[in-house]
Amino acid sequence: MTAFRYSELFPREADSTAYRKLTGDHVEGLTLRGRSALAVDPVALEHLAFTAFQDVSHFLRPSHLAQLRTILDDPEASSNDRYVALTLLKNANTAAGGVLPMCQDTGTAIVLGHKGEQVWTGGNDREALSRGIYRAYTETNLRYSQLAPLSMYEEVNTRTNLPAQIDLYADDGDAFEFLFIAKGGGSANKSFFYQAMPSVMRTGRLLEFLEEPIRSIGTAACPPYHLAVVIGGLSAEMTMKTLKLASCRELDDLPADGTEQGRAFRDRDMEQAVLEMTRSFGIGAQFGGRYFCHDVRVIRLPRHGASLPIAVGVSCGADRQARAKITADGVFLEELERNPARFLPEVGDEVLEGEAVEIDLDRPMAEIRAELAKHPVRTRLSLSGPMVVARDMAHGMLKDHLEREGALPDYIRNHPVYYAGPAKTPAGFATGSFGPTTAGRMDSYVDQFQAAGGSLVMLAKGNRSRAVVDACRTHGGFYLGSIGGPGAELAARNIRQVECLAYEELGMEAVWRIEVEDFPAFVVIDDKGNDFFEEFGLS
Repeated sequence: MTAFRYSELFPREADSTAYRKLTGDHVEGLTLRGRSALAVDPVALEHLAFTAFQDVSHFLRPSHLAQLRTILDDPEASSNDRYVALTLLKNANTAAGGVLPMCQDTGTAIVLGHKGEQVWTGGNDREALSRGIYRAYTETNLRYSQLAPLSMYEEVNTRTNLPAQIDLYADDGDAFEFLFIAKGGGSANKSFFYQAMPSVMRTGRLLEFLEEPIRSIGTAACPPYHLAVVIGGLSAEMTMKTLKLASCRELDDLPADGTEQGRAFRDRDMEQAVLEMTRSFGIGAQFGGRYFCHDVRVIRLPRHGASLPIAVGVSCGADRQARAKITADGVFLEELERNPARFLPEVGDEVLEGEAVEIDLDRPMAEIRAELAKHPVRTRLSLSGPMVVARDMAHGMLKDHLEREGALPDYIRNHPVYYAGPAKTPAGFATGSFGPTTAGRMDSYVDQFQAAGGSLVMLAKGNRSRAVVDACRTHGGFYLGSIGGPGAELAARNIRQVECLAYEELGMEAVWRIEVEDFPAFVVIDDKGNDFFEEFGLS
């Protein structure tokens, strides 16, 4: 019989995070039965959550920004890779002003906490953290994205961005440690779980298996990505939790090999192999190139002999996480980059190749389409004039209108439609952060709307289905791709006016009319059925 030997599944190294101290108040070091203990007033939890979600909405980790700068300096990066990287660096600089959040989708609030057994909070920790999250979203310029079900099919926006996902774990010691995450819907939707056959573990078959799910992530979640892959797990939920932590680089200090007791480890060789595979796709940082991913984490877990769970997921361009801790010395939050301008090159758009074609959106729709028809897919565009904004819930309402009235409203017929939903508008601004949402969620409407004369020019992020390509060929439509991620930069530089046209009760999901100037885009699908993403197997 094998002797009992306990082994930590996820061994942890000493924390090397750079923190800033928020306060020394509301905490008190104690001695309890000869052991160090910590008393924490719930006010400290509220203050920490409030500050954390403010910070992660406006600031990024220096390491992430340095990786964007690497793209600009890499001679093998494509012009489109560099264009996206420069745009995201500019966006980070704008967001760091603390007014416009870096992405219009300010995310689901997620808190992962490890509470030492000697920590006494004297209250409902989840309630205190939720109160801080509530304040962050209601008192600042963040967006409310959470829908509460009233019945199986009826939903309403909670208008607070609550509820939050708050997972608290018991641990040893006298400290309370946290990971705060703001997870946008686009990247969350690209978390995939597979129950693979154990035979996949044979040499060579694992990489072959991973190619399709990784490729299928596409560009809708705003690359360049931090890609995570988890192989194994004692349950589906364990595999998916590990995936989330790996995508946040929370497991970077795992050892490089396993043990007979089944500890988790990172496989650096597999990480490099997967990274090289993603570079060979040619998808790049949204519009072609080698920077589909910044980096890859591959975590190997123990498994039941009859099972092989595999998970794949990403953290996107809005790479929003921060560690925190409460100790006897005070309340501490990870120090994020306050001066992202230091990562910008001294030159401007000279790092890019080619000039954008100017498109006047004040012209009739027939003339706009005739101008777009002159230019092949991949063409960079600069859009100026009016657009209509409509996304998921508005498309459902428009479909009901079409089927009830026999026609679409004029605004969806006469103007390009931008799939987006704004964050709150700060004082003195025309709009809040206002980047594109994932186009694929509207694919099922396109053929019906275009047949009725609407949605003939669409603007969003990510690849589309074959049904959209076929609809554009049939009805003479176009899909233009916008860079995913720079919601703050677009609001500050390119969107001049916003007014609500319809369905105001839907909040950020309402139909809006916006005026844009020099709004950046690419021709992705044209009226001839050409699709930029087809060569990458994403149609």
